[in-house]
Amino acid sequence: MTTRIIVSAETDQGLEAPISPHFGHCPYFTVVDVEGKEIRAVGSAANPYSAGHQPGEIPAFVQGLGAQVMLSGGMGGRAIALFEEYGIQPATGATGTVSEALTRYLNGDLDAAAPCSESVEHGHG
Repeated sequence: MTTRIIVSAETDQGLEAPISPHFGHCPYFTVVDVEGKEIRAVGSAANPYSAGHQPGEIPAFVQGLGAQVMLSGGMGGRAIALFEEYGIQPATGATGTVSEALTRYLNGDLDAAAPCSESVEHGHG
């Protein structure tokens, strides 16, 4: 069974792209299809909302890419809830490159989401 994982990225360099620390402002999403722990396909999609977005726009866009999982450095509590409403599992705390974050996720070391401190400070946690 193939799982589509979307990862917030700073560039469109696929697996070598650096993780974006916050999904809402990332310039790109790396799109990865995996079966078990094996990577089957890698692509990239520009984030049409990187300059600014309304709540729900990015989760809807990511759902349109066919995601089951969303990996990012961080995201707000409202975004976490919206991804879950769309049936997408969010996971935060990703660092390094897309490849490194995928390895952590596939090994079970990156599987939960918590609101970033900025979101909590602004009452969105």
